[in-house]
Amino acid sequence: MRIGYVDPFSGASGDMLLGALVDAGLSLDRLRELLAAGLELSGYEISADRAQQHGLTGTRVTVSVTEAQPARAWQEIRSLLERAVLPERARGQALAVFQALAEAEAQVHGVPPAEVHFHELGAVDSIVDIVGIALGLELLGIEALYSGPLPLGRGFVQTQHGLLPIPAPATAALLAGARAPTRPLEVEAELVTPTGAAVLATLARFEQPPMRVEAVGYGFGTRELPWPNALRLWVGEAAGAAAGPFDEGPEELLLETNIDDMNPEFFEPLVDRLFEAGALDAWLEPITMKRGRPGTKVSAICRTTDRAELERIFIEHSTTFGVRALPIDRVKAGRRTEQIATRWGDVRIKLKLWRGRVIDAVPEYRDCLAIHERTGMPIRLVYNEAARIAEAWIGRKVEAGIDRPTPS
Repeated sequence: MRIGYVDPFSGASGDMLLGALVDAGLSLDRLRELLAAGLELSGYEISADRAQQHGLTGTRVTVSVTEAQPARAWQEIRSLLERAVLPERARGQALAVFQALAEAEAQVHGVPPAEVHFHELGAVDSIVDIVGIALGLELLGIEALYSGPLPLGRGFVQTQHGLLPIPAPATAALLAGARAPTRPLEVEAELVTPTGAAVLATLARFEQPPMRVEAVGYGFGTRELPWPNALRLWVGEAAGAAAGPFDEGPEELLLETNIDDMNPEFFEPLVDRLFEAGALDAWLEPITMKRGRPGTKVSAICRTTDRAELERIFIEHSTTFGVRALPIDRVKAGRRTEQIATRWGDVRIKLKLWRGRVIDAVPEYRDCLAIHERTGMPIRLVYNEAARIAEAWIGRKVEAGIDRPTPS
């Protein structure tokens, strides 16, 4: 399993995490392409430059705002991400990070999450940082993320609400919720931002795993400190116990619960939330429970790193009082996502790989649906053309991106 380890020796922020991903091999051009095509967001530019501090060299990613941006509510950002044409796992991770931010802000300000209005965090640069990090993990093939202890400075930080203590209240709530290990640094500076805290508290497990390191990236912040103001990312293959986040544990789990007292209309949003939180698959089965009562078994396959978040969703968004967790072992074909051109627009296809060969290609339903909604063309025709072009591509046995198929 390909994993990443974040060494936040000088703290963590959204731009530092994104810079470390780029420095470790993430293509900035590909990231720009996916953000532009998948996210209904304008008024920004993303760039990367080489940076050096105290003899250490890495990458500084900058998201420049070119248009005035509103303070967005959590519901607006949620709708934006749900409409986005992004890989499912990346979309789910971005939604989970913003959900954690909304809950932390709600806790701090004493309001329901639905009423939270992001100020600094609702700006376009924070959205691009969070979605960009989720896409970066997907493009680099990082299946599990780990992190070392987070250093905390002291003093105050200027916000829309005025001067607040460091760490910012939302940051403190996020770290407390994740039981994240911290260490003090004698410097008056905000070293861990709410965005950095939300990403690591939501997506990472706080331990250093055994791994075979393949790449190291340094993402720089803008502040000058007595040491290199950077975050280090190790990328490589899990070794030994790191194959799963629990010592000698499984990589994947089957989570299950039986329900016989919930409105059937509530199962759809429950399953949607499970997928958003990283479920690899989720489904419903009709069952018969005690005293002959009809019920529904809700099942989800997840990575062990996503277990806690999925269990939370089971408990909070259904009537169940408990969730079973069973280790599973699966044989999985490889997969890769590419893009083809139809006469109505581009469609992503999921390639099925087996023993070094591409043996199947399936059009992405959401892309076909978006074309149907935009053009009015029957979705079956859009899907069938995308499938035909993809099959022809496989038949010609060309490498992805060299001789892309075109619409007829």
